[in-house]
Amino acid sequence: MSRQVASEAVDHVEARRRQWARELPDVDTQGMAVLGRARWITLKVRSPIEAVFAAHGLDAGEFDVLSTLRRAGPPYRLRPTELFQSLMISSGGLTDRLARLEKAGLVVRRPSESDARSLLVELTDEGRARAEAAFRADMAAEARLLTVLTREEREQLASLLARLAMAMADETD
Repeated sequence: MSRQVASEAVDHVEARRRQWARELPDVDTQGMAVLGRARWITLKVRSPIEAVFAAHGLDAGEFDVLSTLRRAGPPYRLRPTELFQSLMISSGGLTDRLARLEKAGLVVRRPSESDARSLLVELTDEGRARAEAAFRADMAAEARLLTVLTREEREQLASLLARLAMAMADETD
């Protein structure tokens, strides 16, 4: 299917918008046009992305922990508080993930040199290798999902979504 034909096709969101326009013509459905599609896309790509992580022996939550530690840079360690705040999960949820990752040999918990009451979570060499391999495979999968758009279209869409995300963050903070 060519780009021209695809852009003229009516997707499920547009079909719903047309139905609502017929039933309630005074209601602006532009939010559905953007956010409805964003939600649908998020749900649609979830399975292939989770399959990438599964191929590396991880679930999405475990990958989040490993990638957060990897992005932190050498020595690839953070306090649990830094981790759960970055991941936006509860401390209990983090504890479960850390236990699984530690059992798998992907992270270790070490005493902090600066605070004897605190532990640090650190990537092992295997954890670092697994995080990097899963990230590379994830980015390749996501790039394949976006091939319908030109580089310029991807850059424009990313810029618009960043603007929307920042505005929403400002609104909810």
